[in-house]
Formats: sequence, C-alpha cells, structure tokens
Amino acid sequence: MSSAEKERETQVYLAKLAEQAERYEEMVESMKKLAKLDVDLTVEERNLLSVGYKNVIGARRASWRIMSSIEQKEESKGNENNVKLIKGYRQKVEDELSKICSDILTIIDNHLIPSSASGEATVFYYKIDGLLFQLAHVMGGISSFSVLTNLLKAASSTANAELPSTHPIRLGLALNFSVFYYEIMNSPERACHLAKQAFDEAIADLDTLSEESYKDSTLIMQLLRDNLTLWTSDLPEDGGEDNFKGEESKPADPEATLMGGPEKTMHMASGDQSAWQNGTFSGYLCSDEESGRNN
Repeated sequence: MSSAEKERETQVYLAKLAEQAERYEEMVESMKKLAKLDVDLTVEERNLLSVGYKNVIGARRASWRIMSSIEQKEESKGNENNVKLIKGYRQKVEDELSKICSDILTIIDNHLIPSSASGEATVFYYKIDGLLFQLAHVMGGISSFSVLTNLLKAASSTANAELPSTHPIRLGLALNFSVFYYEIMNSPERACHLAKQAFDEAIADLDTLSEESYKDSTLIMQLLRDNLTLWTSDLPEDGGEDNFKGEESKPADPEATLMGGPEKTMHMASGDQSAWQNGTFSGYLCSDEESGRNN
C-alpha cells in the first residue's frame, strides 16, 4: 500500500470515528485532508464529506434562524438596545458560516471537481456549490447572481449530458435550480418551466428507473409537482402550467424554504434514502442517491 493510499484509509477511518462521536468539526478536517490528496472520492467518501459539512453548517444555520426571529420580535417591541446586541451576535454566526462556505467551495473547486472522474460526482459537487451560494445570498453575502447562475447552468448541462432524466441527482438539481429562480430571482415562469420540464422528462422515462433509486427519484418528482401546484397558483390565469393548477399545496414543514423566512413553503432537494423532506439547508449536502448518515 502506497503512502497516499494509507493516508486515504486513515482519514476515512478518522472521519467515521468523528462522526460516531458527533465531533463534526474534526470529521470535516479529516475529509478536507482526504480531498487535498486529489483523488476521485467514492460514494461513501462523498457522503462522509457532505454529512460533516451538513452538521457544521446546520448547527450555525439553526442559530442564525433563531437569532433572526428574536431580532424581529425585539424590533417590533422597539427594544433598540437589544436589537443592536442581537445584530452583533448574529454577525458572528454569519462570519462563521461564511468561512465554512468559503472553505468547502475552495475544496470543491480546487480539488474535488478537477479530480472527479464521473459526471455524477461532478454534478453532485456543482449542486453543493450552488446551494452554498444560495445560502450566502440569503444572509446578504452576495449581491450578484451571475456566478451562481452560471454555476447552476454548468451543473444542469453536465447533468443533462451525463445522467438519465430519472437520476436523483439530476432531479434534485432541477428542483434546487427551479427554487433559485422562484425565490431568489423572482421568476416564477422560469421556475415553473424548469420544474415541469424535469418532471415531464422523468415521467416519460419512468419505466427505466432502477429499483435502487426508485424511492429517492419518485420523492423528488413529488416535490417538483408540489412546487408546481404552489407556484402556478401565483401566476396569471393565462401564464401558468395548467396541468398543475387546482388543489391547494400542503407543505410538509413550515420551515421548508431556504432559510425559513417567506410564508409560502416550497421544497428543495434534501434527498437521501432517509427522505429529508423538511428542505432546510442542513439537509442539502447529502446526495440524492446516497444513503443518509444523519443522526
């Protein structure tokens, strides 16, 4: 066994150990060391990477959401002193999130994508990139969408060329891309077009769906349909997708938007076989076909 192979084996073991001990910061450190070996990660290794970052981001995201809620209540009461204190504390969490997001983006762009040997893995990394940029936008970290739009378009192009229409990662990407257009770009027509196209293409190829990915793929297809039902109710009568108008959408979770803000709920791909249906960012980093390791 070469020294590189031994290092890889060691870091995977340490990451699993840290996961069992729920020491996710150290889990991330082990996976960063593995990524910097510039090797094509296996499905298991990608899953370890995603779970580590999912947890370190998820904990801070939850803190951000709670502080934002308290801040709104204090503002409504006119407690300016408390609002100022909360803003400073929230900024600390935002800085931590920004550093973590920058960290994983650098790892993905400099090591994981260049070392990826399959379209499936590349799309998976692109999807994480896109979701992190969306998180940064919601927290006010970016004002220009050109990088994010180009990133999602590149991911979609790779997914359409390399993955079947029923593949969970391709469906999950379409789901996230459509939510980006609806919630961030304020373009419901484009969002509906993307979601309906992905849904229709998957329906047409449903008989080719493998047994292993059937549960994940059909779940995401249902989320696409749910979003279309919700979104088309907002469109003018002559501008929507008629096939999906009618029944009222019943969201699975009141915090299923990107950061739990808007009143209307939409679904984003959260994907693994444990069916993370709540759509919160803490679930985004696991791929749509990989088994979940969320505790």
